[in-house]
Amino acid sequence: MGDKSAGRAFIGSFTSAGGRGIITAAVDGETGALTETGASDAVADPSYLALALASGGTVLYAVSETAEGAVGAFEADGPSLRPIGARVPVCGAGPTHLAIASGHLVTANYGSGSVSVLPVGADGEPVAASGVLQHEGSGPHPDRQRGPHAHQVLPDPTGRWVLSVDLGTDSVRVCVLDPESGELTEHGETALRPGTGPRHLAFHPAGGHAYVLNELEPTLTVCRWDADSGVLEPLGETPVLPDGAAGPSYPSAVVVSHDGRHVWAANRGHDSIAVLALDKTHEKAELITTVPCGGHWPRDLALDPTGRRLYAANERSGDVTWFDIDPETGVPRRSGSLDVPAASCVIFA
Repeated sequence: MGDKSAGRAFIGSFTSAGGRGIITAAVDGETGALTETGASDAVADPSYLALALASGGTVLYAVSETAEGAVGAFEADGPSLRPIGARVPVCGAGPTHLAIASGHLVTANYGSGSVSVLPVGADGEPVAASGVLQHEGSGPHPDRQRGPHAHQVLPDPTGRWVLSVDLGTDSVRVCVLDPESGELTEHGETALRPGTGPRHLAFHPAGGHAYVLNELEPTLTVCRWDADSGVLEPLGETPVLPDGAAGPSYPSAVVVSHDGRHVWAANRGHDSIAVLALDKTHEKAELITTVPCGGHWPRDLALDPTGRRLYAANERSGDVTWFDIDPETGVPRRSGSLDVPAASCVIFA
């Protein structure tokens, strides 16, 4: 029998494209079905969300993917979201991702090609940026890589390092965040194959490997991660589309299974979820199959806390579709969907 207790989900949606901001939803513990319980448009274009604990309870953070760039914070324990303070500028343009690291908010600013650090108070309220790390460089793509475009930022599993994935420079930077000063310092930069356009990465649960999903070429770069030295080493690439797949495709999100046996990648354009199997060394990935994403333009993928279900935020068809995962094969099977115009991401409490 499944766990019948209800959980909670938070879904971002682009207000500039008809979305309603941040949607809260109840999660059926037995079926995984989502039921909307409320919405807030207090943050424009919330392209990514993150949760953290503060003295007052659970806090939800949203990055506003606008030209001026900002973050907002909300009390997230009640039936509806309650804003904490005012929106805070990130001192960067077009932020697309944020994460919690060493008691700070860090944002990846795609438009300006930078990473910002914002201290967080005891109540969870973010304050003015304590530092901005500007990326430098470019890539061979004539339109997408004229300059740096930080697309994702996240701590490594040890919490010692902060990694930023840059689509414009075909690289991943490894940084150190000083918890006292809030200053972010570059430790090293890992170059990936020129023109691949890395977008997001996900760590293996064992901690020794990471998988970088490339947007400009539909491939997954397998990397070895040394947390002692802070070094990310590329080992090889695996396609996330079958041979002969028609039309352009722009991979967006990557997820690793809780047991470390499978990787899933979302393919926009092909509108599919790629299923890849990892070998016992975690250093070789093989494309097993692709399945329809349940809509159009899957921008984000997320596992529920049990690891038994996968959720796709389909931006252009305006829905979040959920799938039951076969525990042996890793193949997702569509189970249901919720209408969410201009869906951008999904996270779980």
